[in-house]
Amino acid sequence: MKKIFAILLASVLMFSLVACAGSNETPSAAESKDPLDVLKTVWASYGEDEKFPVAGGDMSEENNKMDEPGVFSLENKEELDSTLGLTAEAAEKVDSAASLVHMMNANTFTCGAFRVKNADDVKTLASLLKENILKRQWMCGFPDGLVVASVDDVVIAVFGKSGNLDTFKQKLTAAYSSAEIISEDPIE
Repeated sequence: MKKIFAILLASVLMFSLVACAGSNETPSAAESKDPLDVLKTVWASYGEDEKFPVAGGDMSEENNKMDEPGVFSLENKEELDSTLGLTAEAAEKVDSAASLVHMMNANTFTCGAFRVKNADDVKTLASLLKENILKRQWMCGFPDGLVVASVDDVVIAVFGKSGNLDTFKQKLTAAYSSAEIISEDPIE
């Protein structure tokens, strides 16, 4: 009886070690997030008095959404860069994207969320987004700042007016315990 118990215990221990060894390579299904779901969760947490007119997604008929986040196709690299600040180089590290943009003035609030193909690229993608957005030439008013954050394997870049950025950060960190603010920068 003791031998059987020892073999069973050794088997359970071996199984748990094998399971733990593989967990550092890529996020598990439970950790992997969908960029659209992240933005929908955050937007749904806004009170009616906190919301403003928004549109989501790219300009395609299938992805363009009113009053909610939408999927942003990775096909049109120029639109990804001009709208969300994701360069063609950075887009190679991403397998899906979503957006939420103020309908009246994108410089008031523009948010892009991107899931990296490889979890090791979160910081790299965050850096590429930050660099590209901060070097822009702004027209029709300046956003106050840029916030780059992550939720597991999703990197979020949001620029706009400081009040909108503060509210978004608060809602993001309240919705996701794994949310991390990677950088906060003024736009000058």
